[in-house]
Amino acid sequence: MELNLETVTTPPRPAATVVLLRDAPAGLEVFLMKRHGLSDVLGGAYVFPGGKVDAADADLDMAAHGDQPLDALHGGLGEADISETTAGALYVAALREAFEECGVLFAQSGSAQPATQAAALLRGGLGFNALLAQMALRLQTRSVLPWSRWITPARPSVMNKRFDTRFFVAAVPDGQVARHDDFETTESTWLSPRQALQQYWTGQIELAPPQIMSLAHLARHSTVDSVLAAARARRPPVIQPESFDDNGERMICYPGDARHTVREAALPGPTRLHYRNKRFEPATGFEGLFA
Repeated sequence: MELNLETVTTPPRPAATVVLLRDAPAGLEVFLMKRHGLSDVLGGAYVFPGGKVDAADADLDMAAHGDQPLDALHGGLGEADISETTAGALYVAALREAFEECGVLFAQSGSAQPATQAAALLRGGLGFNALLAQMALRLQTRSVLPWSRWITPARPSVMNKRFDTRFFVAAVPDGQVARHDDFETTESTWLSPRQALQQYWTGQIELAPPQIMSLAHLARHSTVDSVLAAARARRPPVIQPESFDDNGERMICYPGDARHTVREAALPGPTRLHYRNKRFEPATGFEGLFA
């Protein structure tokens, strides 16, 4: 993964991502997709489904197509500085991206196969809001729970674009199969959080720091219910990494680190990642991700 050393002065763009979860015989698994190598955002890296908030996401009639009022969505995010409309748009973006990128539809209707029908309409060129209206679908916002908020620092380390991304967690709906779209993403897999980090460590896959830290966090849980219970029990932490160069070595610090401006830790695990061996890693090695 190439380092970006330029300071970015543009404000971060709102984005949303969904960490899809399932229980497997060996424990908790997470869905990851490999972004197309030519993508200008984390090309070649493994990511969770997600993307930028579109203007149309705020235009959706949530009274007709949501299962919660906007004030409930606003309260779930716990962000007093945004409007209810903005909160609703973040939820819509998360659910839209999950459907567009991996075919998972969090919606209710009278149809037995709404995801299949909706996918056909999407392939036919119908926009997300329009297909919800045509099929009389109601989004299941209760199925996705806010997990964390990641804000790209002004001096990023991986890409020259900045995002203000809300991470949601959700169990993949029964009977639905998550799969990459063969356009923005070219491969996909289900792995335990620790397996994903092991494959990153051995060079089998690439991960960006927010995915590394999120997987290290999720590795503390053994079931989907455990993750969802943790999400319900606390306000989503805000993580704004700060990057530094120390004797020619790039490092990223997180809240709770001695060099970070926020002294209270926001996440379990390491408070600092070093760029060594062409990857980001804790100073104490692989097991430092889980300390």
